[in-house]
Amino acid sequence: MPEFCRVERDGHVTTITIARPEVMNALHPPASRELSAAFDAFVADPDAWVAILTGAGDKAFSAGNDLKFQAAGNRIDGPPTGFGGITSRFDDAKPVIAAVNGLALGGGFEMVLACDIAIAAENASFGLPEPRVGLAALAGGLHRLPRQIGLKPALGMLLTGRRVDAREALALGIVNEVVPAGELLAAARRWADQISECSPVSVRTTKRVALEGLEHAGLEAAMAARYDAIAELVKSEDFVEGPRAFAQKRKPNWKGR
Repeated sequence: MPEFCRVERDGHVTTITIARPEVMNALHPPASRELSAAFDAFVADPDAWVAILTGAGDKAFSAGNDLKFQAAGNRIDGPPTGFGGITSRFDDAKPVIAAVNGLALGGGFEMVLACDIAIAAENASFGLPEPRVGLAALAGGLHRLPRQIGLKPALGMLLTGRRVDAREALALGIVNEVVPAGELLAAARRWADQISECSPVSVRTTKRVALEGLEHAGLEAAMAARYDAIAELVKSEDFVEGPRAFAQKRKPNWKGR
């Protein structure tokens, strides 16, 4: 059993909870390795269609890197999948939803940026304060934040280390929805259930093509590119089942393949 996270499955939805509330869910390498193993299992399971990532307690999603662990001279050797097992993970075509239940700072914020959808509790706040302690947001924050909210707003956060609250995060486009703290997991599950109503193959194709398309400088080049995911979709059982179910006026029986 993992020591630093909890994993629960309910239908096609996997919920992964960072479980270090005594240190505001800050992560050290053992915790990142456990989270990486949890995401490995999620990616490999054909019946797991959507993941929700959250933190234990009501104060913090994750306060980022466990600096006390680092300051004590311990070895910093996280998994190749990055901080929390997600910031350098590029093999996951399945949607991951961040349910941000408080502080998301440093690596914790970078984990949110690595997710596909983010729901924030009203008490959530976000920031990359690494320059204030002589570090830099090297777990993807320096690259994901400008891509997600634009260069000027991103540099306004990156160069000052300032925090933004949930409402400003919504206005900037960092999160998709803000809800009362007591409704956070229910809201994340609502999003997960809406995704689960769709074909898993279509969802995976959509995520992969959207992200791969960003690698092209222009729209015409992105639309003209060839994507393996589209070929997989066209060959899938879901590609046949969807139109058939529509024509027969019934709910689709998705196979996920």
